[in-house]
Amino acid sequence: MWRRLAVAVSGLALVAISAGGASAAPLSSAHLAPSVAATAAPRVALTPASGPPTTTVTVSGTGFAPYEGVDLYFDTTDLALAGTSRTGRFGPVVITVPASATPGTHWVSAEGRRSRLFTQTRFTVSTNWTQFRFSGNHKGVNPYENVLSPATVPRIDANWSFATGGPVASTPAVVSGVVYVSSYGGDLGGSVYALNASTGAKRWSYNTRALISSSPAVSNGLVYFSSDDGRMYALNASTGAKRWIFGNFDQGFTSPAVADGVVYVGSYNDKVYALNASTGGELWSFTTGGAADSSPAVANGVVYVGSADDNLYALNASTGAELWSFTTGGAVISSPAAANGVVYVGSNDGRVYALNTSTGGELWSFPTGGFVYSGPAVANGVVYVGSYDHRVYAFGLSGGLTAPARPRPASLHPDYGLPHHRR
Repeated sequence: MWRRLAVAVSGLALVAISAGGASAAPLSSAHLAPSVAATAAPRVALTPASGPPTTTVTVSGTGFAPYEGVDLYFDTTDLALAGTSRTGRFGPVVITVPASATPGTHWVSAEGRRSRLFTQTRFTVSTNWTQFRFSGNHKGVNPYENVLSPATVPRIDANWSFATGGPVASTPAVVSGVVYVSSYGGDLGGSVYALNASTGAKRWSYNTRALISSSPAVSNGLVYFSSDDGRMYALNASTGAKRWIFGNFDQGFTSPAVADGVVYVGSYNDKVYALNASTGGELWSFTTGGAADSSPAVANGVVYVGSADDNLYALNASTGAELWSFTTGGAVISSPAAANGVVYVGSNDGRVYALNTSTGGELWSFPTGGFVYSGPAVANGVVYVGSYDHRVYAFGLSGGLTAPARPRPASLHPDYGLPHHRR
């Protein structure tokens, strides 16, 4: 008598069940298609396997049942549904790391809807601060910070401290669990240190026998900084071993900016330099009318840098050609910040300026009561800057920002409320 057979898959057990209720027996591999029998343990692979919140990640998997749906989770949040092929493969499927994912280890999991096969792999969330003022455009803003906030900052406490050989004037860089920071140093000169970000334990240090006020920049496994011995240095970020040295001048350089494989740095010998980040070879230089003693900002193919000749310069990042310059009433030691078509900078004439990035035209300025050496920071629609008048200023739009209107259901679902939707 003809009987219908149903195949149930539960974990790795496959059972044939007769419609008439006859006893069930496990199916051997002979009953299975070759592609199913040869299936290995399920696995998933991520590209990349680390990054900040909102990182786009491609996920690929093998070892699942043929032609089944596979749910992809980030921690416990179901982000995507993938479909497998005849051989139990899926992907690449794109998921986005949630903006709320805090730094540390997280899990990307995959579970077959029919087979219940399950596997997971690690994704490391990091919100690195790689160079002076966070990035090449020197906005001074970490857009991925999601732990510290007005609600949590009152609970901040000291985790550790590390004693250097002298005063520390640099901004630390924090990359992949390591803090890189420079110190003026004592009789033996300044040093750059690599410290464990969790404990403060020293991993390595490098001494230049001259004062170091430069903030380190970290990119592609190298640490870049300048010393008052008139040289620019690149060190291996893991070991502290010297990769290359550039320059041998009477005076030093500013804190470098690194963008697209190029190191941009101002110098006290009235030049701005662009160096190959891998070799230290000079790509171009630009001569200013005074010491270029502000750290450059790089945005959208343009280098912005101030000079003691009272000017802010905009240079072509590829060639060093001058695009425009803007003259203030004093030396421009402040490091500029570029954001959304505007470059912000302070001057020793006591003013803060906002200039059009394309033309250098003045959009706005404000007089403080002292020199403005401070580099502006731009965050959430507000510009923050310090002055020698003992004040910190915050500049924002009059009336603040207007919150977007809350959408109505009808605007989200155009056919909402039509008769066939009513009950």
